This record gives sequence, C-alpha cells and structure tokens, in this order.
Amino acid sequence: MKTFDELGLDPALVQALAAEGLETASPIQEDALPVLRRGNNLLLAAGPGSGTLVAWGAALLDRLDAEATGTRALILTPTAPIARAMAESLARLAGATGHTVAALGSPWALPERAHFLFASVEDARAAAESGVLSLGEVEALVVDQAGKLETLGLAGDLEAILDFLPKESQRIVAALPLTDAVQDLVERHVRRATVLPPRPADGSRPEKAPHRGDLRFRVVPESREDGVLATVAELLGDEGARHVLVFTRSDDRAADLGDFLTLHGYMAGAPGDPDVPVWLGVDALEAREAMGDEREGVRVVSCDAPVGPDELDRRHGVAEGGVVVLLPREIAHLRDVARRTGYDLTPMPLTATSSSGELDAFRDRLAKAVEEEDVEAYQLVLQPLFETYDPAQVAAAAAALLRSELEAAPAPATAAGRKDEPPAWVRVFLSVGDRDGLTPGDLLGAITGESGVPGDAVGKIDIQQSHSLVDIKDDVARRVIRALNGTTIRGRAVRADADRGPGGRSGGGRRPGGRRG
Repeated sequence: MKTFDELGLDPALVQALAAEGLETASPIQEDALPVLRRGNNLLLAAGPGSGTLVAWGAALLDRLDAEATGTRALILTPTAPIARAMAESLARLAGATGHTVAALGSPWALPERAHFLFASVEDARAAAESGVLSLGEVEALVVDQAGKLETLGLAGDLEAILDFLPKESQRIVAALPLTDAVQDLVERHVRRATVLPPRPADGSRPEKAPHRGDLRFRVVPESREDGVLATVAELLGDEGARHVLVFTRSDDRAADLGDFLTLHGYMAGAPGDPDVPVWLGVDALEAREAMGDEREGVRVVSCDAPVGPDELDRRHGVAEGGVVVLLPREIAHLRDVARRTGYDLTPMPLTATSSSGELDAFRDRLAKAVEEEDVEAYQLVLQPLFETYDPAQVAAAAAALLRSELEAAPAPATAAGRKDEPPAWVRVFLSVGDRDGLTPGDLLGAITGESGVPGDAVGKIDIQQSHSLVDIKDDVARRVIRALNGTTIRGRAVRADADRGPGGRSGGGRRPGGRRG
C-alpha cells in the first residue's frame, strides 16, 4: 500500500494525517484519491470502516480553494449526530489546509459560511428551502451511506436537494451494499461516475471466498473503550485463554487504550510479553513476528473494523477466537470484508433467557427482523440514545413499545365506519419528471394501470424537473407504491416512496420549476 505522500497530497495535509496516526492509505483510499483529485464523479461501493471519509475528505481538502467563500462542499448524512461526528473528524485535518468545517444541527459557529458543510438530508433540505443555506456555489457533493437514506424514507429529501445544486458540481456517492435504488440515483444524477472497487465486467457480485474461519463481532456506542474492556474481560475468562492481542489503527490509539485497560486492572504491553495478559498491536506482521510460535491460548480483538481482506486475515489469522469491536455504521463494511475474506460472522452471544408461548413468538419475530430488515439504518437513528443507555436497554424499550402498541391497536374500521369521513391523502414521490418528457396523463395512466386503483384515488399531480409528487388516497397509497416500484415510465425505471417533505405526511409544498396537473 502507498503512503499519502506517495499519492501526491499536499505536504501539510500529509503531516496532518500522520498526526492522526494515518500514514499508509487503505485500499479504498489508494484507489479513490487520484480519481477525486482530478474532479471526477465517483460511486464508492464502501461504507464506514473502510476509510471513505479520508478518501474523499483528503482529496477535496487538497483540491478545493481555501480562499473561496461560502459552502464549497456539501456532505449529506442519514442523521445529524453522524454529521457532527464526521465534521469533527475532518476538522482536525482541515486546519492544515486553511479550510473551515461545520455541521448543521449542532453548535458550530456560522455553519452556512463553512467551506465544508456536513448535514443530515432533512436539515440540509430545510435550510436550502428556507433560504438560510445557499448551495449555488457548491463544487462537490458527498452522499454518505446512501442506501440508508432509502431505508429511512429520505429519498425524496435527497432528490429535492439535488435540484438546488449546480449541475457541474463533482458528485461522490458512498453506499454499501449497492442497492438498485442507489444505482438508479447514480444513473440519474451522477454522470460518468467511476465505480470503486471496480465491478466485474458482467456486473455480478464477486463470489464469497472459501471458508477460512469464524469471527465474532460486538456493536458498541461511539466510544469503543468500554466495549473493548468488556470483550477482553470475557475472553480472558475463557478456559485456556492466556493473552488477548488487541489491534488498533495507530500507536497513539494503542497507547491510549493500554492506559485505559491498565486503569481497570488489565496490564497491557507489547505482543509476546509473557508478563502481561493484554498485548497491543498495530502492524499485524510485526505482531506475528514478536509472538513467534506462542499462539496457544491467544485470543485476538480488533478495536475497529479492518479496512480490507488483507488486514482482516493478517490480524485474525494469528489465532482462533477472534472478535471485532465496531460501531453500528461499520456493520455493512465488516460483513462485506468478511465475505470477501472467507470468514463467517456471528454476534457476541447474549445471556440466554427462557420464555414460552406468546413471548417466544414475539422473540422469533424480532429475530426474523434482525436477519431480514435493514436494521443498521435504524441503529444510526438510535445512536444518540446509545451514548446514554446500554443498547440492550434501548432494544428492550423498543420491544416494549411495539408490544404495547400492537396490543392497544383498535380493530380495523369497517367500510361503513369510514363512509362519512373525509379521505386522507399521502403524497407519493416518483423518480421520473419533466426532463423525461412526462405528462400528468402518463402518471395517471401508469398509476391506475399498474395498481388497479380507480382514478378518483389519485389527487394532485406535481411534476418537477427530476421527479414528481402525486397525492394518493391513504388507504391505497402502499398498494400504488408497491405496484410502481421497478416499472418503467417514459423509458425510465421508477422508484416510488412516500414523500417526507415539510408539511407532514402529505409531503412538502411545491418547489420552483414544477407544474401541476
């Protein structure tokens, strides 16, 4: 792997990266930096944990003029806490280049004047539509964790923001996995995008590597120290365990973690030291050499998600019983790396409890949701609670609320009971618009033809440049959304979802450039 100096970054920026313990680029950084420094559009099939923030952050700090005024780079995230955390990380590098950084929704001085502005999609849309934030001079847009926006129902907000941006702005989309919705977004809004890592010529996903081992993971709140401490304590309690080798990204991080563990009674030192229970490693090859043949009774912990297959295998090929301690937003990255490396993942086991009957069925439903739903997106939303409460407490509270709502829910109203009530309407977002040559008749015909709903179930049709908003009666809105997703109108693949604009469940007001049918 190359150093950041070898990749041609400004020396001051290289020095700032080194101060953060970053001297060698991760695989995604090595591939992405040259592409982004040339101003090209990019689709990154990668997520937090692989080094995406430094990949595009260092490239934009190196490329954008620090003497310019106003917002030059807009970074959109699923939630405001994520925006704040990412802004704080990039701000430590920006001081070396003279750029300013801020985040909406948290205490930053004059965020609308910062060169690099981080914001949740909802906050950015509200600020742009109210006129508080001017996006006319933005030179680069970054959409972080784009797939989560779809899961959280924020696709309509993202499409609205794109209408405010200059068409010539550089566009960077990071997502893992690459869903159909993300690829449709890139096709419509990110012209001639380079894709990294490169996909096979036939567009298929690389096959899973042969099985090489088993790996456990533990999801923790933003501060990893307590999670590492609990994991070390559990592993040293295993029969036959003599040492836990903990890997970190930098020497400074290893020193801080060593002090924390020692404070709690777990003496830490260099790999191979027979007198301490915890070994701290940074370079996996050096740790292996220092250990020699003393592998029996050693357990391995990664205090972060390994950036790629090579790092994962070098760390966890040392010994059995490996555990990765990671943040909720890094789960997708770890799953992808483990699949490509050949490791099977399982969560750290929880204490078993017994129940029967209805509670068993309820627990089975939750287990199915963990396996089949995009729960990682909701972990992002719940992240602020994890800073105050144990994640297990939050999960238990969510389960309690769900069960109480299910038990208290009234029986569905009969048709007669609704006869005299005015119909409720839901505003539906559709990813086709004026630039596709769309007419209100096209939309009305597609909605009634694909879903089978009557014409009077369709209300106001508002066609924008890149998308459309249609009012649909509440009782058939989900039916319409399901029927239209994946269909084609005017040669364009359609994505449909409930719009989440200002004004409640009916969606936002009409934006400039649209027309009504």
